[in-house]
Amino acid sequence: MTTANIRKLVVQIDETRKEMGQDITPPTRRAVAIAVIENPYAGRYSENLDELIAIGEELGALLGQKAVKALGIEPGQAQSYGKAAIVGERGELEHAAAILHPKLGAPLRVAVEKGAALVPSAKKQGTLGTAIDVPLGHKDAAFVRSHFDAVEARVSDAPRANEIVVAVAVTDSGRPLPRIGGLQASEIKGEDGLR
Repeated sequence: MTTANIRKLVVQIDETRKEMGQDITPPTRRAVAIAVIENPYAGRYSENLDELIAIGEELGALLGQKAVKALGIEPGQAQSYGKAAIVGERGELEHAAAILHPKLGAPLRVAVEKGAALVPSAKKQGTLGTAIDVPLGHKDAAFVRSHFDAVEARVSDAPRANEIVVAVAVTDSGRPLPRIGGLQASEIKGEDGLR
């Protein structure tokens, strides 16, 4: 059963092939899947935000699957992930928190296979065309520096006052040309979500 009233779905991919004159082989690729949804609590205070929590669970699966599919990879090939939301002016920041935090992560982890690390997140309030940087981190080990990154999400006609823009980002690699040391993706143990 669909709980989210989705006005628009957008999927964006960015692929970096060259950086500082260096070829990136294979290219680094980041996908962002975005849903523009009606905010069921727009314009009113509610102590209970269960409807948004359920919407978050639904969107974690939908957007995670769309991002993985856009990259053309198997779920286990996903390397980084992140989530973000922009609430329109008739909503409040807690509406974004209700979507992003209690239940969105579990189905996103299924979509990317495992996901032992916390899913980095960002939220803000905005209006039409507001952009947000979706923070990225390695899905299985938060200390992998080569995967600390962000990708911008923006929909030109959203959020309207009574809407929320929800974005999930997935990558099949880290940053182009990483060289600041630290834990390498090849060294991940994946036991605690940190290393």
